[in-house]
Amino acid sequence: MVILKARTEFALALNQVCHERGIEPEVVLESIKEAVLAAFRKDFGLSEEQEYAVEINPETGETKIFSQPETKKGKKKEVTPPGFGRIAAQVAKQVILQKIREAEKDVILTEYGKRVGTLVNGMVLRFDGANVILDIGKTEGLMPPEEQVRTEHYRFNQRLTLLVKDIRETVKGRRVIVSRSDAGLIEGLFRREVPEVASGAVEIKAIAREAGARSKVAVVSTQPGVDPVGSCVGQKGVRVQAVIGELEGEKIDIVPYSEDLGKLIVSALAPAENIKLTLDSKKKQAVVEVPDDQLSLAIGKEGQNVRLAAKLTGLKIDIKGAKSTAAGQKKTDEPAKPSELGKFDFSSRVVKALEKAGIKTEADLREKNRKDLTAVKGIGPRALEAIEKSLNN
Repeated sequence: MVILKARTEFALALNQVCHERGIEPEVVLESIKEAVLAAFRKDFGLSEEQEYAVEINPETGETKIFSQPETKKGKKKEVTPPGFGRIAAQVAKQVILQKIREAEKDVILTEYGKRVGTLVNGMVLRFDGANVILDIGKTEGLMPPEEQVRTEHYRFNQRLTLLVKDIRETVKGRRVIVSRSDAGLIEGLFRREVPEVASGAVEIKAIAREAGARSKVAVVSTQPGVDPVGSCVGQKGVRVQAVIGELEGEKIDIVPYSEDLGKLIVSALAPAENIKLTLDSKKKQAVVEVPDDQLSLAIGKEGQNVRLAAKLTGLKIDIKGAKSTAAGQKKTDEPAKPSELGKFDFSSRVVKALEKAGIKTEADLREKNRKDLTAVKGIGPRALEAIEKSLNN
């Protein structure tokens, strides 16, 4: 039984496909055997218990089916049904096409595997649950929720710059994973927009990112006379604005990198000024003291500035305020006088709340009635109960 009309066509087609796609002929033939056997069982309603063997002539494509075990005389019993050649030919065609698709996909994935860490342009094709599927050229990219920016709203046909992050095994096979939230996207954008970064004259040493909100980028020059921060910012900020535009308005702070952790922390906490710090390199901790008028700048909105500075430096940073001194006024090292309210069993928070309201002595406290104390910001029912109990003892 011959699958194709001419005896040489099968072998020529098989060898050509295998050579062009990099597939072993034995692999294709074995797949055809399995598919032919499955079609044979299905079409003739045969159970899985009965064993059969499929033989294919690799030169002619002739396909035969034998029952197992062999007969008593040691010969195989052929059970190939009449007219089964057409079914076998169709199965062989489907298997070869499937192998071609798999080989092409492997080639594409291998190509994108070499591009991990680089940028690609993509267009939103569709949404698969929480995942975004994008056209990235020769294949589709998958952007799962953890690689998306929560402040961005993706829409059909939207064009985006993406980072090729990984080739990952999923329930639907291997997929190209792309990202909009990874810090590598920022590095790739600076490499694209800043020639000094692309040439290596300026090196990005560290990036701390909270995707969609703010990022800090530490840069250093590898060549004399090159200003790393100025190169990344560009004339009138044109370069950094190009990066910000690609990130849909995400704020970017560019700071000079230093091997001196103290200097790096000071730079990372900008725009806060007049910073003093105590550094413990072994414990990877730093205690930072800033004037009270700079405290909010150092901490940032919802602690974002100090949080990013900690990520950038790899240290735990504790910030505390220090009273600013007027110009020309001498600082003293005299310890602060202990609060008179300290003799009561109040928490430091309650003491601070009372002093802030002008209640600094026991006499001040006794002058206030329950209504007055309730009006003090920071004094709740429990604190009020503790104050009354202390005064009555």
